[in-house]
Amino acid sequence: MKLVKVSLIVLGSVGLVFLAACGSETPATNADKGGSPATSAATPASSAQPAAKTDHPKTSQGGQVIESGPYHLELVPVPENDGTHIDFFLQKGDSHEAIPDAKVTAQVQSPAGEQKTLDLAYDAAGKHYATFLPEKAAGEYKVVILTDIKGEKVNGRFSFKR
Repeated sequence: MKLVKVSLIVLGSVGLVFLAACGSETPATNADKGGSPATSAATPASSAQPAAKTDHPKTSQGGQVIESGPYHLELVPVPENDGTHIDFFLQKGDSHEAIPDAKVTAQVQSPAGEQKTLDLAYDAAGKHYATFLPEKAAGEYKVVILTDIKGEKVNGRFSFKR
């Protein structure tokens, strides 16, 4: 009898988790802007908002989002003829104010498995970090963004398809 009760509790809990994961909000993607859909691999959060409301305002740029403590990390890859323009928004607090003085590096793995390290420069006008990836190969690119904010390390894992 105890086994039946435990099984029902576990089944009910799993059902609630699946129900919470099936929120009615649609994730924002680059497909909305004419690009390829943004996907996130091995990240705890993506551009899809969870069913439960968060305290963070919706200031997404249409890319993949990771909320890490007080930080908002967002990757927006924009395919171009000769490669991919990568925009990275690093913001802090509930107001999502930009952090202009961080050291930001992207470690990119191409679909062929080749690794590249790119430094991202801050664009004051756009209030984000940017770089250009001169790769044209079709497939999935895996990106690890490494940030150093006055000695504090905040990292995020993203992926996109070209």
